[in-house]
This record gives sequence, structure tokens and C-alpha cells, in this order.
Amino acid sequence: MTEKTWFITGSSRGFGREWAVAALERGDRVAATARDTSTLDDLVERYGDAILPIQLDVTDRDADFAAVAQAHEHFGRLDVVVNNAGYGHFGFVEELTEQEFRDQLETNVFGAMWVTQAALPFLREQGSGHILQVSSIGGISAFPLLGAYHASKWALEGFSQSLAAEVADFGIKVTLIEPGGFSTDWSGASAVRSEPHPAYDEMRDKVAEMRKARAGAAGAGDPQSSALAVLEVVDADEPPLRVFFGVAPIGIAKADYESRMAGWEKWQHVAELAQG
Repeated sequence: MTEKTWFITGSSRGFGREWAVAALERGDRVAATARDTSTLDDLVERYGDAILPIQLDVTDRDADFAAVAQAHEHFGRLDVVVNNAGYGHFGFVEELTEQEFRDQLETNVFGAMWVTQAALPFLREQGSGHILQVSSIGGISAFPLLGAYHASKWALEGFSQSLAAEVADFGIKVTLIEPGGFSTDWSGASAVRSEPHPAYDEMRDKVAEMRKARAGAAGAGDPQSSALAVLEVVDADEPPLRVFFGVAPIGIAKADYESRMAGWEKWQHVAELAQG
């Protein structure tokens, strides 16, 4: 198996860190970005020159382009670009401030967009490459309290599906990874929460019970196990455009899409009426 060079955003913890370790353990090279590169010191000590830590806030477009260029110059090529940096915002739609909504999009959508745009010229020139966009089951479905997060992931899904068709002839692959619940810091310290509106207190309790039931039914996935899955995806000759991580997403997706089809079919007479 040919050695691969990775560029991974959000490498300080969660998926980003586990995938970086998995790549390094098998002899690949990794440009690992984090807001605080001291969180990568132990990996540098363990893997030496195979890892290049880069300080990066993905919301800074110029810094994104500079970081990707630095990684390419340092290692000479890029094979796998992973847009993993992101966070979850918890707040009912009426509770969201404009700045909160913009901040969610800046990180989860624009950060991924800038890194993708920065990497594409290098991937096109070498005629190969694989871009992994870390989406979510929340990129194809939606739940209360997460409107801003869902908006960001649905946007990521949309531009990435277009991207996949645009770059296929250059030998570049695109995969949207759609995890379910995993034991990461997504809903913990890295999450942001809006100021609660008392009108939604009852709904907030209902949502908490719904989340508890979903978590109890499926259990939280292990980020370390996800590393085995991501290696299989990047090593595939024909990787998928979309792939679920975890056991829960397939059931959520089936129920959601069956409901959509039923609704569309029920109202098809209106669709035909609209066309005249």
C-alpha cells in the first residue's frame, strides 16, 4: 500500500486526532491542524517528522490557504484532505442570534470550503486526491434544538455533492462521512448554547428525553473504531460519495426518506397543478 499524505483539520481531539494517529501508525504522513498546536506535542514526540503540526483557525480564509500550501511544500504532495474542524450549536431557531448562526456557518461551512478550495489546485495538478468532508446524520435529517448545526451540515452536503461531480474527471474523489452519536466532545465543552427562551422550556425537556432515548437505543460509537472505518474508505479504489459511521444513522435515514416520499406522493397533485 502506497504511503499517503494527509491534511486534517481539527486534530486536537475527537475524530481528527484518532484518524491522525491511525494514519501515522501505519506509516502515513499527516499535516495536523489545531487552534492550539500544543495539543499535538505528544504526537510530535511519538511520530517525529511524520507529523507536521500547523496552528489554524479554519474561519480565517487566508490562513487556510497558507496552511494547505505549507503542508504541500513540506511533504511534496497531498493525498487525503479531511475537513473535520467543527462544533455543534444548541439552540431553538427563535433563540439563535445572528452572530451565533453566522459563527456556526463560518466554521462548519466556510472553513471546509476554504480548505477545499486551497487543496484543489494541488490535487488537480497531481491528478489524484481524496477529500473527506465530515458531515453528520444531521446533514440529511434534522432534530429540534439543532437548527443552526443542521443548516451548516446540509450546506456542506450540498456543495460537496456538486464538487464530487465537478472534480471526478481530474481523478479527485469526494466522500461525505455522516456519523451518528460518538463519544467525542461534540456536545461537550466544544459545543455552544444559545440563551434559553422560557417559552421553550417544555420543548427543551422533551428534546432532552428524545436525545436520551436515541442515545440509549444505539449507544455511543467509539472514535478509535471509526479510525478503522476511515482507513477502509480512503484505501478503496472507488470510495463512496456518502457513508454512515455508526449503527444508528441507517434507521434514521430510512424513516426520514420514507416520510419524505410519502409526503411528496400525497401532494403530487399540487405539484402537477403548479406546472399547469
